[in-house]
Amino acid sequence: MSETTNTVPGNFIRTIIDEELAAGKHDKVATRFPPEPNGYLHIGHAKSIVLNFGIASDYQGTCNLRFDDTNPHKENKEFVEAIKKDVEWLGYKWDALYFASDYFEQLYGFAVELIEQGKAYVCELNAEQMREYRGTLTEPGKESPYRSRSVEENLELFKQMRSGDFEDGSKVLRAKIDMAAPNLNMRDPVLYRIRHGVIHHQTGAEWVLYPMYDFTHPISDAIEGITHSLCTLEFEDHRPLYDWVLDNISIECHPRQIEFSRLNLQYTVMSKRKLTQLVDENLVEGWSDPRMPTIAGLRRRGYTPVALREFAKRIGVTKSDNSIEMELLEACIREDLDRCAPRRMAVLNPLKVTITNYPEGESEELPAANHPKDESMGQRPVKLTREVYIDRDDFIEVRPNKKWKRLVAGEEVRLRNAYVIRCDEVIKDDSGEIVELKCSYDPDTLGANPPDRKIKGVIHWVSASHSEPAEVRLYDRLLDHPAPDADKTVEDWKQHLNANSLVTCENARVEASLVDATAGQQFQFEREGYFCRDSDSGGERLIFNRVVTLRDSWGK
Repeated sequence: MSETTNTVPGNFIRTIIDEELAAGKHDKVATRFPPEPNGYLHIGHAKSIVLNFGIASDYQGTCNLRFDDTNPHKENKEFVEAIKKDVEWLGYKWDALYFASDYFEQLYGFAVELIEQGKAYVCELNAEQMREYRGTLTEPGKESPYRSRSVEENLELFKQMRSGDFEDGSKVLRAKIDMAAPNLNMRDPVLYRIRHGVIHHQTGAEWVLYPMYDFTHPISDAIEGITHSLCTLEFEDHRPLYDWVLDNISIECHPRQIEFSRLNLQYTVMSKRKLTQLVDENLVEGWSDPRMPTIAGLRRRGYTPVALREFAKRIGVTKSDNSIEMELLEACIREDLDRCAPRRMAVLNPLKVTITNYPEGESEELPAANHPKDESMGQRPVKLTREVYIDRDDFIEVRPNKKWKRLVAGEEVRLRNAYVIRCDEVIKDDSGEIVELKCSYDPDTLGANPPDRKIKGVIHWVSASHSEPAEVRLYDRLLDHPAPDADKTVEDWKQHLNANSLVTCENARVEASLVDATAGQQFQFEREGYFCRDSDSGGERLIFNRVVTLRDSWGK
């Protein structure tokens, strides 16, 4: 598959890099993608992946994958492996793989440096007291009573903290900066806290003392020689602390932190905490549920790396927060699959049709194009038999209006790639439900229109004896509000969960060739939408997920 666009979109970050390279500030560009392994990546992370790896590639630089694993009670190996898989699936390869835990000994040494300079101290205020002492946006904070401890006492206490001599929450290491700073992040932030009884997925039980993200991240960037530390706007107020840490330790490299707007996608939630809620409360079927905005969920749904990369390019990189319409994401996958997805026929809600004048026990193979716009994809044979299935929605007893172009009792329609048929009789059961149509076909209409009448409609079908039963899952938007977590009219954003986000067609019938489809393989089911074979599908169990409808029909 080829990219939809070949040009590299400009943005303010690239402008900064261009200016710094022209000024000789850097010999090469080095970026990093630094996820915390406490959940699966979502489409917002995809934007960051495309940005970081794309810049590294375009400037012939490097991009590291680094796991910021400083919060072990929420992190595990499953998330690490899922993140690696997602990055590779999107089409990127990191130049080096690191964990923040690789630097725990160095980080500890830099914390000791700060203590020795009188720029960090061990504090015994509890969390509630620390909030009280911190002050507000309009009032300065108060200095901790432990702020004036001697360097020697702080060094000894910090050593004992590492040894596990104190309980969780009893002591923290804080930077000594300015309790009256306008930026609350600079009011003596916590650098280290104690965590007993946690087995870290990389270091095991070696450490009970864990560094905070705001201390770990700038040092990790500097150790790796990162030139541009790209992060979302919520870290803008943390930049002074990022710079303070690097300015006050013995390290030469000082990366530049640059913030950009995060991705806010309508009809979903992008908070990892809220996505975790959906999983933990069994409101979805795990992180890879095709309704989830996770990369794993989108992959299982049938989205392609090309579509997600194109989406990231189209939304661009700015400083302004905005809300991206779901239609843009759906347009990207439609465009990609329109080019590359082979066509097949599937009947989601079957209605039996008996072609009364077709010979019993006989069949014929009819050629059908795999792609109407790409002859190189060739043709496939489809079997026509006396009994076929059409979709119930393609038949009505009485024509509702002149625009109706499907089958009507007593009238004609063309079967896709086959003949014109006429509905001669409607068979109903005792409850009045239609169970079968008796039709006749015109043998002179294969590949030709009848000379004496105009056939207005074409419908899809499958042979009753040469098709396969399948389960087809019609996925839609997970939530029914464009900004569910911003809606103040409801108590809980989960009240906006869309009851129709999954509709299952358990008795669908599909072309027999689809038995050979591989997990994740995409097709256009003619007149229905784009679908892919689900990863749970196996053996005789055929399951297909709807990736996206043929056209945008949301709210219509």
